[in-house]
Amino acid sequence: MGNSLTPHVSHLTDSKKGTFISFEGIEGSGKSTQARLLYEYLEGKGFEVILTEEPGGTQIGLKIREILLSLEYREISSMTELLLYNASRFQHIQEVILPAIQRGAIVITDRFSDSTVAYQGYGRGIDLNLIDSLDRISTKNLRPDITILLDVDVEIGLKRNRGIQKTDRLELEDIEFHKKVRKGYFEIAAKESERIKVISASESIEAIHSQIISLVTKMIETWKR
Repeated sequence: MGNSLTPHVSHLTDSKKGTFISFEGIEGSGKSTQARLLYEYLEGKGFEVILTEEPGGTQIGLKIREILLSLEYREISSMTELLLYNASRFQHIQEVILPAIQRGAIVITDRFSDSTVAYQGYGRGIDLNLIDSLDRISTKNLRPDITILLDVDVEIGLKRNRGIQKTDRLELEDIEFHKKVRKGYFEIAAKESERIKVISASESIEAIHSQIISLVTKMIETWKR
């Protein structure tokens, strides 16, 4: 790894503005593993780091997560799904993300708004303008400083998750749904290339982690200048 990254107290605390990092990707892309590894790395460098996820991150969010991912609710409508994701996100921002950023912490979230655009927009076919309008309400235009998009072939990703016996409502969608989601992520990344950095998730966990450390190090070092 070999990258040096030291806490820049004046940027992270004096300005009362922390850093917001999100991880995105289709099922089996390894984003949860990489988010945890980044969290451990930055914490080891002396930063205050918050690792969280969506849907979830709060007690209310976890209850919503249970509904959204449970096989018991296979018949949930796409619009109900969309509204629940936004409800969870609003609570997450108010209770966890904003307070941490305002005190100068680094927040790492496993999924954020881009997931909703990819899954409910491109995957489900819900109008993107409607999704954007709801997002403006739930996030008040909050965006990550950097988004790590881990890309992997759909079949490989789903096979990985089957290998660890991960099964939830979204996992059981047909292959075409997941291909639409992946295509959606590519389109989102193309529109916001400054924020969203695409990394191949077909390499080793260690190699991917090193690339992520390099990206995040450059971002924070740039702010120090």
